[in-house]
Amino acid sequence: MDGRGTRGVSLRGWGGVAAMAVACALTAVFALLLPLTQRAGTGGDGSTGYGSGGVADGTQAAAKDCDPKVKDKEPERSLNPASGSDDGDAVRAIKDRGYLSVGVDQNSYRWGYRDPNSEAKTAELEGFDIDLAREMADRILGDPTKVHFHAIPTNQRIPAIQRDEVDMVVRTMTISCDRLEQVDFSTAYFQTGQQVLAPKTSKITGYDESLADKRICTAKGSTAEKALGDDKTAKKLPASTDISTTVPNQLDCLVRLQLGEVDAVVTDGALAASQAAQDPTVELKGKPFTEEYYGIAMKKGSDDLVRRVNGALEDYREDGGWQKSYDKWLKPALGASSGPPAPKYK
Repeated sequence: MDGRGTRGVSLRGWGGVAAMAVACALTAVFALLLPLTQRAGTGGDGSTGYGSGGVADGTQAAAKDCDPKVKDKEPERSLNPASGSDDGDAVRAIKDRGYLSVGVDQNSYRWGYRDPNSEAKTAELEGFDIDLAREMADRILGDPTKVHFHAIPTNQRIPAIQRDEVDMVVRTMTISCDRLEQVDFSTAYFQTGQQVLAPKTSKITGYDESLADKRICTAKGSTAEKALGDDKTAKKLPASTDISTTVPNQLDCLVRLQLGEVDAVVTDGALAASQAAQDPTVELKGKPFTEEYYGIAMKKGSDDLVRRVNGALEDYREDGGWQKSYDKWLKPALGASSGPPAPKYK
């Protein structure tokens, strides 16, 4: 953590997104535009097993030590950056390579997307998560441009980390006890909750009995998919609710909704609000029915990198970078924010 006050992160303006609705249908193709490549200089074995490469789980939370309802066991607790000022193997590998490899989304409006109306002819990636990824490159390598982005679908976020294809994932990824068995997380950088998105004319009122006989779409591997499955098993959802439709990327659910193939989408409220901003015919229904936090995901056992990222997040919160990025990208859809979540350490 270098404590620099000069940021160097470009917060470029965003224009209209009329063409985005058409681009939605090509999501599956676009996800391949930035192919994942084996990360150089890591020595990983490419295994998709938990803790691949023989790295010990270290001091991060295990499932038995994690409970969202118990104080001091919340999944968003992470390693304190104060004791991680020296570079370890993970940080040295990034510095030796000369760039940070980050898994991101390129189809989530205002989070990570390509604006066809951008002044840049290349329509480079931009959004709240993209700013954050550039900030990590700036804090680790001293240059926000030294980052290679890899577009990955929702259900490939963890495998990409385990196979050493990326150093980290910055992609609206909820911290959970289940995921902490597979990857390590930074402290939380954003708070949200699961919500229902449906057409404005729909009689759906929220996450309630109005979902009876309705077809719901979620992203494969998302916390929304797990919540729906758990609640269906526990009979907290109407028995007639169809939750069988899952897609690789969350934006594909919006396309299914627009085509009339499903009746509603369940996803993080922050993402749902951005989708509603893209399509004025849909809206959020009801209040969030969960409390969740986004974190930066990294390989299991990369404690030095986790600590370095947590230190960078502290600076980003304190020097106004987080708020500036929020106001630029998310305030139009989500309204004013009281600020980022306070960090929680072990």
